[in-house]
Amino acid sequence: MGKKIVIVGTMDTKGEQLMMLKEKIGAIGHQPLLMDLSMGGKHGYEADIGPGEIAALAGKQMEDVFAETDRSVITGWMTQGAVAKARALLGENSLDGIVAVGGMSIALIGARIMSQLPFGIPKVIGTTAAMPAYVGKLFGATDITVMQLIMEIAGTNDLIENAISQVAGAICGMAAASADHRQLKLPKGSIAITQIGFSDRCAKNVETLLEEKGYTVFPFHAQGISDRAMDKLISQGFFDGVIDIVPAGLIEAKTNGNRAADMNRLDAAGNRGIPQVWAPCCLNITGAGPTRVNREKYEASGRVLRIDDMRAMARFPKDELEIGASLYAEKLNNAKGPVKLVVPLKGWSSIDKPGSVLYDPEQDAYFIESLKNQLKKPIEIEAIDANLEEMETAKRMVNSLDAMMVSGAIKGVVNA
Repeated sequence: MGKKIVIVGTMDTKGEQLMMLKEKIGAIGHQPLLMDLSMGGKHGYEADIGPGEIAALAGKQMEDVFAETDRSVITGWMTQGAVAKARALLGENSLDGIVAVGGMSIALIGARIMSQLPFGIPKVIGTTAAMPAYVGKLFGATDITVMQLIMEIAGTNDLIENAISQVAGAICGMAAASADHRQLKLPKGSIAITQIGFSDRCAKNVETLLEEKGYTVFPFHAQGISDRAMDKLISQGFFDGVIDIVPAGLIEAKTNGNRAADMNRLDAAGNRGIPQVWAPCCLNITGAGPTRVNREKYEASGRVLRIDDMRAMARFPKDELEIGASLYAEKLNNAKGPVKLVVPLKGWSSIDKPGSVLYDPEQDAYFIESLKNQLKKPIEIEAIDANLEEMETAKRMVNSLDAMMVSGAIKGVVNA
């Protein structure tokens, strides 16, 4: 019978094109289910899931939608209803793939729906609004494919039909090739780690040592997207433990840094209670290049390391270190499982070791002391006389995680 593919769009503005997409998906041999999120009035097309049903799932009637003058409010209602419907379809095994087609509004709504679906379900957005300024909002930390449709999707002609055919081919091909997301599993003893360029050697050492002990390692680049994706996978049940070398996405989110994750960073592992070992890489330094918000604030200290034309790093000022200490203490306090922090005393990255303009052990100690003072339960913090990139740091982190894993309390995962 083929795969069940949900189509998301607004039939009052793109009805002809959405019907064409539905027909092409059906012709390929899959089962299309058209979800209409029309917010502007009546039209002559029939959807499988109408806007009235979507509005009702948000506690509204279409009369409410037509009466409301604030577009953002209406969009919020329809997004809420569409997310609820998609989740219901998923629970009924009636969603094997999802595709959204339209302009910026439907692209954003589609992305929000898709962000609530598990990793591994094919997700495609075909849009005329894949501008660089917006594309990050569409991808987020979700496995979404975005197709730039180039021309406005209005009327029908050979170019538009060809674009619609490509969208249909993309979602159908992905759905046909994909395994059931519920069957995606990792081997016991799978460990997620984070890294950036300033912790490359540490990450390589950690990976080697973990593999020598029989673990399977999955690295994530902590640039604000992959580390969020890691957290999302953890929340879906993937991974048995984490070595978070670079948990800096949280303080970066608070200070609008270039590697900002979000304020939920670190919650997933804590909520699941899986073992965590942290290092403090980049909790003390932040970007100060031309793309940095409030760049002048970070340059003011004069302690800036210029890496190239686009990148420079500076120390966080003391007031933001205090804010960061509070943020990380809260995450530690809320963690349901074992957590340990390994603190290298000779710098928390490859660029703030002794001799660097960024090296400041007194401020690093201030951060850790502030963190300790806000802990509400016993958390082990191990200080070592090394830089983050030295092998000794990796050994302490790996041995600490291994001890947690072999304790017998973590889902039967043992050292191989």
